[in-house]
Amino acid sequence: MLQIVPATPADTPEITALIHALADYERLAHECFATEAQVHATLFGARPAAEVVLARRDGTTAGFALFFPNYSTFLARPGLWLEDLFVRPEHRGHGIGRALLAWLAAEVVRRGGGRLEWAVLDWNESAIGFYESLGARGMTEWTTYRVTGEALTTLAASA
Repeated sequence: MLQIVPATPADTPEITALIHALADYERLAHECFATEAQVHATLFGARPAAEVVLARRDGTTAGFALFFPNYSTFLARPGLWLEDLFVRPEHRGHGIGRALLAWLAAEVVRRGGGRLEWAVLDWNESAIGFYESLGARGMTEWTTYRVTGEALTTLAASA
């Protein structure tokens, strides 16, 4: 049986392990510094930065989705940004990714939102095909930019 459930503070170790498994899968383990303490503080502290739902298959945590609110100025409606979706390899092919995305879509609708958005690595053809099979489309006319590390510190210092 498959269940999609909101994560609780007790799930912090499992969430952290899933984050590290995702980083390994995305070939980005060298960029993953998340600790249980940080995950707990940022997801369940005084000012949660994001939310997590867990996919449990037959009582075992099979995957997760981490998301947070965003806003469309053109629609003048809220939405959700899906930061990470991951299903453990041994649980793939059982509809878990689809169930997580369906739960998120229902949550967007429940919150009066206008869209669910996320990014995907361009080499991840299986994920791209999966997302497109659900009706998602790539936003090829948009390029994502990021400021981090020393560039972030330098920019912040100029304020």
